[in-house]
Amino acid sequence: MASPRRVVAYVALTGAAVLVAAALVLFLGPRGNSGNPPGKAGAGVNEAGVNAAGQATAGSSSVRPVTGSAAGQAGPLSGAGAYLAGRSGTVLAAVYDVRTGQTWQFGDGPAQPEASVVKLDILETLLARPRGAALSPADQVLAQSMIEDSDNDAATSLWDEDGGAAGLTYYDERAGLIQTTPSACVACAGFAWPGWGLSTTVPQDQLTLLKQLIAPGPQPLLSGAARSYALSLMEHVTAGQRWGITGGVPAGVRVALKDGWLPLNPAATNWQVNSVGWVSGDGRDYLIAVLCTGNRTEQYGIDTVSGLSSLVWTAMR
Repeated sequence: MASPRRVVAYVALTGAAVLVAAALVLFLGPRGNSGNPPGKAGAGVNEAGVNAAGQATAGSSSVRPVTGSAAGQAGPLSGAGAYLAGRSGTVLAAVYDVRTGQTWQFGDGPAQPEASVVKLDILETLLARPRGAALSPADQVLAQSMIEDSDNDAATSLWDEDGGAAGLTYYDERAGLIQTTPSACVACAGFAWPGWGLSTTVPQDQLTLLKQLIAPGPQPLLSGAARSYALSLMEHVTAGQRWGITGGVPAGVRVALKDGWLPLNPAATNWQVNSVGWVSGDGRDYLIAVLCTGNRTEQYGIDTVSGLSSLVWTAMR
């Protein structure tokens, strides 16, 4: 059962409709207490066609101010190019300064697999219910397991309750995501893992999702109670999964995050590693999303994402 601090009703402003999402052919390898491959999380699992969609590709190393940036201002991703020049893989990143409204984006590449990062989208879609609809205690237990422990079975249950790919597509379109594609494959033939993690996204869309929790604007899709609930779950992610955007962030700073990771080939020598979330404290207040593909090991990708995130933390002061 969820702890008392989370057992409340959440009322959202919107309903759901049914659209048809395009099918993807990728493979999921998220880590969770019900989703690990035997022996090591995600090791040795593959599907034909994954590399074509998820293989590392050369992307631009330039930093682009997206909105509201002053002329000549390099921003918090200014050191990304030099740092990543010494590392393999392809990184896409975006940062949004909650205080100023400025946004910076690093890298030009295709959308990358979400892995367990899609669980944030599943959660927000769940919370965007018609006015008067409460989140049941059972759903609260599932949501807590899905976000805090990255539990795959819980995520599948809530994905189904959301209406699957059609439900997420409807919510994403209303939220303003333009380069995110929820996967239509859940029980994928020949795959061991749930297909919702096959969804693809870009960092800018992840910032858009995060803004629904932190800076939703005059017509929010989620109620205040729902936003607080989601952030509470993200702030209590289990210790072993609090890497990535926490890089360089000292104790005592508020961090709400969701990470994702999966192997893209049978030998587990090409890993997708992602981290998104909100960092607030010690004079900083920003949203950050980092996607990284082409990592030779899971830990190598974690180190890359954490190192870049540490540079952002320092630059945001």
